[in-house]
Amino acid sequence: MGSLLIRGAKAIVTVDAEDRVLEQANILIEDNRIVKMGKDLYEAEQVIDASQMFVYPGLINVHHHLYQTFTRNLPQVQRLELFDWLRYLYEIWKGITPDAVYHSSLTGIADLMKNGCTTVFDHHYVFPQQNSAHFIDKQFEAAERLGIRFVASRGSMTLGKDQGGLPPMSVVQDIETILADSERLIDLYHDASAGSMRQVVLAPCSPFSVSADIMLESAKLARSKGVRLHTHLAETKNEEAYTLERFGMRPLAYMESLGWLGPDVWYAHGIHFNDDEMKLLAHTQTGIAHCPISNMKLSSGIARVPEMLAMGIPVGLAVDGSASNDGSNLLEELRVSYLLHRLQSSSQAPTGYDLLKVATRGGAEILGRSDIGSLEIGKAADLFMVRVDQIDAVGTLTDPKSWLGTVGLKRPVDYTIVNGKVVVENGRLVGTDEEKLARDCQDSFERFIQQ
Repeated sequence: MGSLLIRGAKAIVTVDAEDRVLEQANILIEDNRIVKMGKDLYEAEQVIDASQMFVYPGLINVHHHLYQTFTRNLPQVQRLELFDWLRYLYEIWKGITPDAVYHSSLTGIADLMKNGCTTVFDHHYVFPQQNSAHFIDKQFEAAERLGIRFVASRGSMTLGKDQGGLPPMSVVQDIETILADSERLIDLYHDASAGSMRQVVLAPCSPFSVSADIMLESAKLARSKGVRLHTHLAETKNEEAYTLERFGMRPLAYMESLGWLGPDVWYAHGIHFNDDEMKLLAHTQTGIAHCPISNMKLSSGIARVPEMLAMGIPVGLAVDGSASNDGSNLLEELRVSYLLHRLQSSSQAPTGYDLLKVATRGGAEILGRSDIGSLEIGKAADLFMVRVDQIDAVGTLTDPKSWLGTVGLKRPVDYTIVNGKVVVENGRLVGTDEEKLARDCQDSFERFIQQ
């Protein structure tokens, strides 16, 4: 892959354990790793002048539903909350095809990369009875085409309408099919080595769409294979009422009864926890994917993130499904999160820099990765760079660490580098005709939505 020098950066926000900011400094990348940092001059095959740029670790998105990119901005669901929203959209999602999975993944991943994201975890759980056997393979294909670090989940739904669940019966699967495909995907794609570009997670969808036995068997398989576990939890009061009525337990107690606690588990949303549940999360080091924009759009509530961070609960940042966002921009998520918690918690709210740490080091911890999440010698070369000599940055440069939360970026980043490779340059995807990609994805959307 060769060598790359980021030369004379105005500020390098390392997000390391010492919270260092290096000014007028350099980063030398060889192959896929950072090998030198500092003011010394280094030689490299490729040089990027960063004298007017802030440099940050790549953002890590810890919860997404890329297939939902093809059901954004639908007027019929704009005023609905989660359960009704799902019931309407499941009738569309049940017709999803391999072509739609591939092109919706390309659409969402491209948006993420252009806005500084270098690692994305996707939670796919909709598998129609026909032609869905290789949906996750199509996602890995899309991720490899664009060059992002990708963590896929083999999601699942086993509890359809006829059994008291929310999804249509045509997208629920039997346990044997789910476990067999889960094992296939782990064996084929999961790479646990440092610098891995492909990993797999097992992720039954939610307490109201799967049965206890698939939760138990998924956990057993995941732990035997050394992969992580993920599901939705404590997103709405409706979910809480559902688990109390059906299982006689609050959502977290139900998860505890199934063995779904621990540092290898993280939940999407995690809004409606009481004080004792918060202590349990901290004690077990069970993580949370914070999805502020989705939580706001669906009127789900505000997660107790300031308290979670103070208690040492692992927290990462996420955009959630594009249909409840309606985009794939983790930089926007970072700033909205900063503003939301300032409104809710005033002086106790996380700073802009605290939320940058959530979106980088926090995401790495959630995914069990020590090779990404900060800019340090020996770590994978995942980063993004932003020009700050533009009119929108005038008068804002006193605090590079908090800049993304307090000021925010309303344009694509100038560079995104994943695994030592430039994948976005001057705000444009590298090696891809963006206009043709947009046309191809729009054509795929039209085929899907008109079927």
